[in-house]
Amino acid sequence: MSANTGIYDRMTAWEMVEYFGRLYGMGDDELGDRMEQLFSRFQMQEIRDVLGAKMSTGMKQKVSIARAIVHDPPVLIFDEATTGLDVLVARALLDVVAELRDQGKCIVFSTHIMREAQRLCDRIAIVHRGRILAEGTLQQLQDEHQQPDLEELFFRLISEYETASISA
Repeated sequence: MSANTGIYDRMTAWEMVEYFGRLYGMGDDELGDRMEQLFSRFQMQEIRDVLGAKMSTGMKQKVSIARAIVHDPPVLIFDEATTGLDVLVARALLDVVAELRDQGKCIVFSTHIMREAQRLCDRIAIVHRGRILAEGTLQQLQDEHQQPDLEELFFRLISEYETASISA
């Protein structure tokens, strides 16, 4: 799932999630139960019949999440998923990601917002220009680099990499 929700303008929220459930081969009963659960969990009942063209960014993001997890996948990839969202919707999305993580799902969460990484990630990799500059738990990274603030650690590693690249 990325910041680009890819919601179809002519489908309602319900139709969109149902369509993806069917693509995943879900049967009618299983799909219906799962959709009811997701629409309730994400407080989407009020947008159930809203067309994609009429949805706000936050509504589209909720539908995007529901369609991505309707088949209960073991692995989820979130790429800059909170980009462009208002603070309330972003917070709700992060709560959902945390809940999925707590259920034992494998989550790959890409973000430039260090507070999100600190809040959600068991392990963190700092990647710049396709290279992993550092990886480990938050505590390991802080201890290894003598930097208690992840954002400052990020900037320092990027700066050191750029300086070394110029020197080479």
